[in-house]
Amino acid sequence: MTMEDLNYTIDPSCFQEAPLAIDVINQLDTFGIVLYTILTFMSTASLLLYLEECVYVYKKVPSPKKTTIIWVNGAAPVISTMSCLGMWIPKSTMFTDMTSDSYFAVVVYKFLKLMVEEVGGEEAFLRRSVGQTLRISTGPCCCCCPCLPRKAISRRMLFLLKLGSLQYAILKTVLCIFSIVLWSNGNFDLSDLNITGASIWINCFVGALTITALWPVAIMFMHLRNALRSIKIIPKYAMYQLVLVLSQLQSTIISILALNWVIPCSPPFSPNARGSLLGQQLMIVQMFIITLVTRLLYRRTYEPLHLDHHDSDNAHNNKITLTPAAAEDIL
Repeated sequence: MTMEDLNYTIDPSCFQEAPLAIDVINQLDTFGIVLYTILTFMSTASLLLYLEECVYVYKKVPSPKKTTIIWVNGAAPVISTMSCLGMWIPKSTMFTDMTSDSYFAVVVYKFLKLMVEEVGGEEAFLRRSVGQTLRISTGPCCCCCPCLPRKAISRRMLFLLKLGSLQYAILKTVLCIFSIVLWSNGNFDLSDLNITGASIWINCFVGALTITALWPVAIMFMHLRNALRSIKIIPKYAMYQLVLVLSQLQSTIISILALNWVIPCSPPFSPNARGSLLGQQLMIVQMFIITLVTRLLYRRTYEPLHLDHHDSDNAHNNKITLTPAAAEDIL
């Protein structure tokens, strides 16, 4: 069947861009109105719960940890809010998605920083880790390479781990702005997967940056998961990973299905626009649930992390200085 035949059998709106907000509102039936109302309520509730949590953390947690916790807590509410805006205004989808992606890029770095701050900061982390090593054969880069040697923990290694995550926060934002500039000039289209298109090259580069940024976080988590078990670092890390999978992998899968017309056209939505709409609606529900869970995990009494008995003995032994007389008595 040729494209000319398709034009006669398929609604012309299936080949058009995303509809205007007024067109979306006009075509809503009773079910659509109820659905949009519920999803908007969920998104609003997520944002309000987050703002209330920010007030709690700001009052109860000392600096600079409170800033980091506020950033990490905001991942799900920000993504939910951007998804709600994209649902009501389909033409803004590219901008809302890029805003969510840029925010989460910062969250990746902030989560690494949070784990270090939970043990007392960089200096306390280095003191606790004297003589210890890091296992670098972890996902997403080297989980299949258990033969890789362990690396000694040092100030330089900590700097490299932080740099590995920080580059994603910076370069992801820069690439989002660059994509918007190209889009305004007609050179960027998310649906253009040709080898000559800018979209596929930028997305591949972002994918490499993402893997590079997630690796240091996984290394730090594997090293500190037992020390931070008392503050529920494992479920916190699970929520962070879940936001990553839902906001990145799920959206990519839906986009691929839409580009191949697996998701059918539904006027006034083209397959691409309808795929974005379905992804945004799923994201609002998922981020609402994650917001409730993270609220339970982070809303606690923040006290200094106590060293376990083994670490306390080591710290005490390091402070002991034997006098010559005392050394002779011991011998």
